[in-house]
Amino acid sequence: MLTRRQFLSLAGTVSLAVATTPRVWAKPRARVVVVGGGFGGATCAKYLRRADPSLEVILVTPQRQFVTCPFSNDVLAGLQDMASLTYGYDQLQDRYGVRVIYTTATALDPLKHRVTLKNGTTFTYDRLVLSPGVEIHWDALEGYDAAASKIFPHAWEGGPQTLLLHRQLEAMVDGSLMVITAPEAPYRCPPGPYERASLIAYYLKTHKPRSKLLILDAKDTFTKRELFLPAWKRLYPGMLDWMSGSQGGRVVRVDPRTKTVYTEFGEYRPAVTNVIPPQRAAAIARAVGLDEGKGWCPVRASTFESTIHPGIHIIGDAAIANPMPKSAFSANNQAKVCAAAIVALLHGEPIPQPVLMNTCYSLVAPDYGISIAAVYRVNNDKIFAIPGSEGISPLDAPDQIRAQEAEYTRSWYANITADTFT
Repeated sequence: MLTRRQFLSLAGTVSLAVATTPRVWAKPRARVVVVGGGFGGATCAKYLRRADPSLEVILVTPQRQFVTCPFSNDVLAGLQDMASLTYGYDQLQDRYGVRVIYTTATALDPLKHRVTLKNGTTFTYDRLVLSPGVEIHWDALEGYDAAASKIFPHAWEGGPQTLLLHRQLEAMVDGSLMVITAPEAPYRCPPGPYERASLIAYYLKTHKPRSKLLILDAKDTFTKRELFLPAWKRLYPGMLDWMSGSQGGRVVRVDPRTKTVYTEFGEYRPAVTNVIPPQRAAAIARAVGLDEGKGWCPVRASTFESTIHPGIHIIGDAAIANPMPKSAFSANNQAKVCAAAIVALLHGEPIPQPVLMNTCYSLVAPDYGISIAAVYRVNNDKIFAIPGSEGISPLDAPDQIRAQEAEYTRSWYANITADTFT
């Protein structure tokens, strides 16, 4: 099993491929357009310029500030404010020379290598990187649409939805029931619903101790289950319950008018309901058939180039990169591999053989952290976990180790946001 020291040592090698001293290239300047300013897109834009300052890199992102989903559960629990999760793009522009355009990409022409923006501007590109993340699949759960999300917030995008759910929790009467619904995989951040339940349970235990929290899950298991369940039993006994799909946890319909949640075998009328609905790749990533009509986009793992349209690379949550999860760490990691591959492709050089990895931290309480990690290699353009590389928090760790993992969680967040936005 991989130790933390070995994992961090390996992680450092990933960025070496694109963080070495830039060379002076003889070919004419090439243009790379990057769509999406999150952990994938912003990192890729930055590392493209670091690897080859002669590149013209244009980053298209809809908002001037990016609010992270990681640590948004802290906001729900009243442990942080939204300002602490908000980042801008000044450093990417001023320090690295990335041109940032604040609008939305609306159309692609893979034959003409052209992207059209909402403001009517068009750009041709030598290479296009799509990292727009996910969108809510509004048609997938009966009764749940954009209007319903104002009553049953999903809060699966950092921002107004996070604040809405936090206000609902504050207004919740002690002794009430809250329900969180978790969808079938895949979706952004597999352990996210369970960290969310943990930190909301912490909030309820602290402020509304007679209240109950129920997770209605479409699945029969979930990532880090063997760590979450005993932690809940110890920290939140009688307060936090999980109901699997086969036990009746699969939600089939919601009615925001009556504030009712329907499962296959029953119905609930909670005081607060957090519906985490099914998701799919954002619209621009599904354009021109990049998802083959299936919601997620297949890629070649060595370059993250689309298997459907050459010249278009897809990274982060929108891509099919199994067994890597849809996480901020994965997006940041894939972005560096993609940047190195693009520079090599543009200059006719061999494509670096990537080592990919992911680590995922979760807070069960402010002083109680857990984690999993894995390292991956690419073979025949498919991603495979390296046998024996998986790491998981000890199941019987003492409080000191759990507290240390909580500090690792905060350090991870500080490091990944710095690596992405500064």
